[in-house]
Amino acid sequence: MFGFFLELIFRSIKLDKKLYKEVKTYSEVSIYFAAIIMVLDGVAGAIATNNFYKTSLSLSALTAILTWFFWAVLIFTIGAKIFPEKDTKVTFKKILIAVGIAHAPGLLRFIALTPDLVMPIIFLTQFWIFASLIISTKEVLNFRSNIKAFGIVFLSFLILAILSVSFVMSRLNSLPISNIT
Repeated sequence: MFGFFLELIFRSIKLDKKLYKEVKTYSEVSIYFAAIIMVLDGVAGAIATNNFYKTSLSLSALTAILTWFFWAVLIFTIGAKIFPEKDTKVTFKKILIAVGIAHAPGLLRFIALTPDLVMPIIFLTQFWIFASLIISTKEVLNFRSNIKAFGIVFLSFLILAILSVSFVMSRLNSLPISNIT
């Protein structure tokens, strides 16, 4: 069981596109493995950025789970419902698992041990996650074009970023200091 979990992580990090076509990738236990990857990804990010921004590990883990769900909803809605190809037949659960596994490169943030390494590693792993998401989206949705998969992931990212910034800004406006004129 643990061997299969590690296999999912290493194959995702290697950007193995065959990973997302194999039936065993979507077994019953895979949803739990994807959730563990997302929680660890959130914790790794929190630990890496703790030199610059103090955050709670539990809040980071919760945020990672919520982000995972919204990524999957957006990719499913945009890729499978709005812009599908004729071969696109996929369940939401399959997208959820693929998005979770595609975040495995984020686990490399655990190696950002010194402040000098934090930003380069976060930057590198974020692009690596994007590449993994594009591969998983292309394979799971049976797209012929990498450009279309990139478009789905990028549009999902933009929507998620706008919603995140809007949420943060609404919270900042409710702070007592924002009422000082």
